[in-house]
Amino acid sequence: MKKIINDPRHVVREMLEGAVSRSPGQALLSDQNVVVRKRNDGDSTVAILSGGGSGHEPAHAGYVGEGLLAAAIAGDVFTSPSVDAVLAALRVVGGPAGAVLVVKNYTGDRLNFGLAAEIARSEGIPVEVVTVADDVALRDTVTPDKRRGIAGTVLIHKVVGAASAAGKPLAEVAASGRRAAAGLGSMGVALGSCTVPAAGRPGFELGEQEVEYGLGIHGEPGVRKGPIATADGLADTVLAAIIDDLALTRGQQVALLVNGLGATPPMELDILLRSALRFLEARGMEVARAWCGNFLTALDMPGASLSLMKVDDELLALLDAPASAPAWPGGGKLNDAPVLQVEHAPDEALAITAPTPMGDAVRKASHAAARALLAAEDELTELDTKAGDGDLGASLRRGAEAILELPDHAWHTPAMALRNMADAVRKAIGGSSGPFYATGLMRAARELDGVDDPQPLQWHDALLAATNAIAELGGAKAGDRTMLDALYPAARGYKEALDAGMSASQALEAMHAGASRGADETATLRANAGRAAYLGERVMGIADGGAVAVAIWVGALCESRD
Repeated sequence: MKKIINDPRHVVREMLEGAVSRSPGQALLSDQNVVVRKRNDGDSTVAILSGGGSGHEPAHAGYVGEGLLAAAIAGDVFTSPSVDAVLAALRVVGGPAGAVLVVKNYTGDRLNFGLAAEIARSEGIPVEVVTVADDVALRDTVTPDKRRGIAGTVLIHKVVGAASAAGKPLAEVAASGRRAAAGLGSMGVALGSCTVPAAGRPGFELGEQEVEYGLGIHGEPGVRKGPIATADGLADTVLAAIIDDLALTRGQQVALLVNGLGATPPMELDILLRSALRFLEARGMEVARAWCGNFLTALDMPGASLSLMKVDDELLALLDAPASAPAWPGGGKLNDAPVLQVEHAPDEALAITAPTPMGDAVRKASHAAARALLAAEDELTELDTKAGDGDLGASLRRGAEAILELPDHAWHTPAMALRNMADAVRKAIGGSSGPFYATGLMRAARELDGVDDPQPLQWHDALLAATNAIAELGGAKAGDRTMLDALYPAARGYKEALDAGMSASQALEAMHAGASRGADETATLRANAGRAAYLGERVMGIADGGAVAVAIWVGALCESRD
């Protein structure tokens, strides 16, 4: 187990101390793990409290703030807080207007929050309990009143918090929460388990091609395993279950919550959001509001949950009401015009259908180079994994595929061919390789503008111009362990062979020899540019992937000559 903690016995207190230190509107009780909102003396609204075991961050302390919770009670990791902790929170924030406890439907939470509410009532604090049991995964296993409360609870926080902020009395605030909870359904899917600090090992195991459906939020297994699926497939399975359970019909307005379980990156959550929106649209649902992010997690569990809540004008108003808490993102409104259609000017080159003889020769050579890069993808990926971020093989594959897909008219003249290749790789390759190759190709095209049949020395000038352009763009120089350490020797070898009176074919061989020698020598160079520069001595003995790629495509140019 690797965790950034001190003592597993003190993680909750130390976590709360850190969280409150960055939240000026909050305070941590000195004798209990309770975070409260700093309320004004004249605040006479109903106090909203929630809580549960820790490990679900940003819940619950992240929702303590104006328009949301007045207090959050934290138990140990995945353990209900004590009666005394809940009671301490009620005594601090519960005034004459009373308090609402939002409780997730776990036995420990129900018992401890329920007993604390009973004691508080005996002390003269009016208390109502809103229980959230939104886990539809258990619909075939237990009765509705026995289901677990999971991520949809966050939406209930917002509803009752807004009702309180609007000045509604205790009974109405609680009624709003219960009505929202009755139309709420959630279900989670995990790609792996989480590791509880005190246990030091994952709570369950999954095969490489398995996912867990219907898991809880405490690291426990779900209701069934299934094969790994796409984001579309996961969204379809989960949402179909929620829609069926809530008996949603076409035209129903809903709020959607896409919740990460702790170890799922924002990229994947947004993809899942996209899938969910498309599925709901196809089912005729009207998604009135949607949120996506980490709202109620399970430590470091990889996976996500989806929640749907029936909404009407009243509930939408409560969801839209102002709120200020560290973890509440606000907003929720969807973009009604997410795609901007761009009009492109007609391409005059489309009128040209056939390449010139030299343009066709450039096409033949470029296709050979592209195919060589496709064949070398694994080799380049392995090199870049050892001394970079591992994406070089895939990046150059995309660029090679783009070159192979260029239409006939793109190869009309050498300059036009180079310029069109520059456009293709610029659009196809992300990261640094795209801009470097596109810049080099564009500079080479400028050298050959107006030249329909370039001679060998003109090709050398174009190659040298391209190499210099790459150096200018990246700020590197020869000897910095980059693609330049293959390009400069290639240009030099080509020129020296021509100066010695060798044929163009022999000059290409010399160019390949120079590129290969330069690429091999990068294994002895210390990196002074690119990602490899961050690794210092660790890259010694490993050739630079970018330089090796140059040697590969230069070699292909030689093999493609007539």
